Amino acid sequence: MAGFDKVVSSFEEALDGLKDNMTIIAGGFGLCGIPEGSIAQIKKSGVSGLTVVSNNCGVDGFGLGILLEDRQIKKMVSSYVGENALFEQQLLAGELEVELTPQGTLAEKMRAGGAGIPAFYTATGFGTPVAEGKEIREFDGRGYVLEESITGDFAIVKAWKADRYGNCVYRDTAMNFNPMAATAGKITVVEVEEIVEPGEIPPTQIHTPGIFVNRVIKGSFEKRIERRVTRSQEQ
Repeated sequence: MAGFDKVVSSFEEALDGLKDNMTIIAGGFGLCGIPEGSIAQIKKSGVSGLTVVSNNCGVDGFGLGILLEDRQIKKMVSSYVGENALFEQQLLAGELEVELTPQGTLAEKMRAGGAGIPAFYTATGFGTPVAEGKEIREFDGRGYVLEESITGDFAIVKAWKADRYGNCVYRDTAMNFNPMAATAGKITVVEVEEIVEPGEIPPTQIHTPGIFVNRVIKGSFEKRIERRVTRSQEQ
């Protein structure tokens, strides 16, 4: 069934259609489970004016952080931004717009967007600056904030393996934001360590069904550790 084969052979093909001023939803948490090749291709393409939705913006010189070097990102929607000095510089200089979003709310924004739900109420952020300018309602005596869902022109995702139909399996901590991001893109690109034939992944083990996936590409991954913490040797 060749018509269902979603495997592409290059990152140029995987990101075909990427243009200036698009919204990109990126999976990953810190440097764990990030689509390294797709990010590199976005940098290589030279597109600019991007809105990037991701838990964070990588670190200086790696992950989404490389897109800051040529000021390709116009706006960042994130829940954590503490590991990137260039990010801080551009934010303080007014060169980068940042929308800080509570982590669970960000995940639900992606999930709801992928499910076709335009908005939802959450107690997270009620009574804080997060709620400013947003609709507030009370349910059972508790205040809730109306949050709009998120969808993107592209979603770039890292999975452990996928079959040629785009059915994906994530591994361990790389589950993070990847499953939600995969549902929320008009075009979803999944970068994987291994491509298998249809039927090799048991249906009960599939995390993201291929219906959400447009393109699959085999990548190679450095899997850099963001911050290594070790215990000093006891004297």
